[in-house]
Amino acid sequence: MSTETAAPRPASVRTRGLLTRVQTIAGQNGALVALILLWAVMSFLSPVFFTAQNMLNVGIQAAVVAILAFGQTFVIVSAGIDLSVGSVAALAAVVTGYGATMMGLNPVIAILFGMITGILAGLVSGVLVSYGRLPAFIATMAMLSIARGLALVLSQGVPLAQPSAVAWFGKTVGGWLPMPVVIMVVLGVLASFILGRTYTGRAMYAIGGNEEAARLSGINVRRQKLIIYALSGLFAAVAGLVLAGRLVSAQPQAASGYELDSIAAVVIGGASLAGGTGRAFGTFVGALVLAVIRNGLNLLNVSSFWQQVVIGAVIALAVLTDTLRRRRA
Repeated sequence: MSTETAAPRPASVRTRGLLTRVQTIAGQNGALVALILLWAVMSFLSPVFFTAQNMLNVGIQAAVVAILAFGQTFVIVSAGIDLSVGSVAALAAVVTGYGATMMGLNPVIAILFGMITGILAGLVSGVLVSYGRLPAFIATMAMLSIARGLALVLSQGVPLAQPSAVAWFGKTVGGWLPMPVVIMVVLGVLASFILGRTYTGRAMYAIGGNEEAARLSGINVRRQKLIIYALSGLFAAVAGLVLAGRLVSAQPQAASGYELDSIAAVVIGGASLAGGTGRAFGTFVGALVLAVIRNGLNLLNVSSFWQQVVIGAVIALAVLTDTLRRRRA
């Protein structure tokens, strides 16, 4: 008997196969690759960047945007958008501060009222979108104005003191680990669980992929949209409390513009604005990308005006990448 042995593949074939696998991995984790490259570049340009204290600073800077973006992920995955998250965050913090300082409520009760405020704001947006048939852009823009206006009315346009229970959201654990980072990680795990392990999470992907098909398959689209926007409002409320804890006050103008950062983090993290795709981990990485850029540019003494230009260019590049990816698909 004669046996035949397969000839080894040429080196060029093996190289092309390796490159293909690397390209596939990079395509699926583009935000993570970008984060690693940014980390390397900033570490080279600034000796202060890759230090333990500065890494914690990056985490603190990313925390509020990441928490907002986790809630935003639910909405974008379902082919919607929530422009109100920054205003809802400010309103939840103001309600908490108003309840504790002006009404004399127990701090825990005041915090619960703040979170309920976020949920109610999300529900109103959900009602306008699912039952009022308003485009999500218009409905949440209206809520952006309403929430910001209510925050200004309740606070009379001045910061409100926060109880010590809210200040806890901005403190450190063990004297070194910032509480905002802990809350960010916990809510990231929760968002990942909701997206990957719950009926509502599966419904988000189904609605984002094809709303009519989701409806025909038995999903109550209206009810699920209410839940989706309520979750976004809840995450926004927690983000508002974290920000208030860091500032040690509830400021009615706080988190202004954060809604755009939250959308950017979700898109940079690989989600599609057309809906149907997105992961909590990708959103987390997207928020870190924004924080690393801002932190690195600050260390390099780059003007805040130019920082806005850079962030805008990154957002445009992320959306362009998403558009090209969908065209190829």
